Amino acid sequence: MLTIGGLVFLLACVFGTFIASGGNIGVLVEALPFEFVSIGGAATATLVMANSMHDVKHTLSAFGKAMKGAAFAKTDYVDLLSLLFFFTKLAASKGPMALEAHIERPEESKAFQKYPKITGNHHAIAMICDYLRMVGMNADDPYQIEDVMAREIKKTMAEELHSAHALQTVADSLPALGIVAAVLGVIKTMSHINDPPAVLGQMIGGALVGTFLGVLLSYGLAAPIAARIKGVVEEESKYYEVIRAVLIAHLHGNAPQISVETGRKMVPNQHMPSFQELEEALQKVQIN
Repeated sequence: MLTIGGLVFLLACVFGTFIASGGNIGVLVEALPFEFVSIGGAATATLVMANSMHDVKHTLSAFGKAMKGAAFAKTDYVDLLSLLFFFTKLAASKGPMALEAHIERPEESKAFQKYPKITGNHHAIAMICDYLRMVGMNADDPYQIEDVMAREIKKTMAEELHSAHALQTVADSLPALGIVAAVLGVIKTMSHINDPPAVLGQMIGGALVGTFLGVLLSYGLAAPIAARIKGVVEEESKYYEVIRAVLIAHLHGNAPQISVETGRKMVPNQHMPSFQELEEALQKVQIN
């Protein structure tokens, strides 16, 4: 909602000051549809040419991420830490093999079923189960596991950030595409050089709308949304950093409470539960 509100305020400032200062909005209204199709269509074409169809679909879906913001709030991090506390405490008290029933069939695990949002996050489920499974296979070198987890998180983040990079590339091209549209408008105007000055003035004004629209779409829309997508992706990556921190701390031989506290420190500050809040949540975790 904040992104939409910012866009509305931007448009109100740009067009509001233009009208208030005596600008002829009719010229903009007449030229905008054609210029928008020309510039917007060309920008869409550059996006398609520079990316695979999978990347194009991923970029389009990322607009929803920009509108909604990061998917994880404080309660989600508390739930994640509580689940990881359950697994680390179970492994510490009954051995790694006690985890098998949960990680081999997570959809049937009562531990996972307590946290529906985690169950719906296939990447988080896979990450937790895969690395706990590796621990059960005696791959218990914390440094090796940490390196593998770090590379997986880096790979996933790079894939998610591609949408922001693709959109930023479009933003960089929009001013130039606006100039292309403006040049075409000037060419059109020159073919009517014998028309009265009033007609020529209106045609030149319409041509300049192309430059205006290209710059506005670039710096007022595409670039801010690309930056917003990047920020959301980077914030959401902390969720998986929490998983890595807890599991690695567990492999180093720390007590479950210490492992979970290590993970709590990786939570973004605006969502980080206090020590007391997490302690209250962990007291409700039952180890059968």
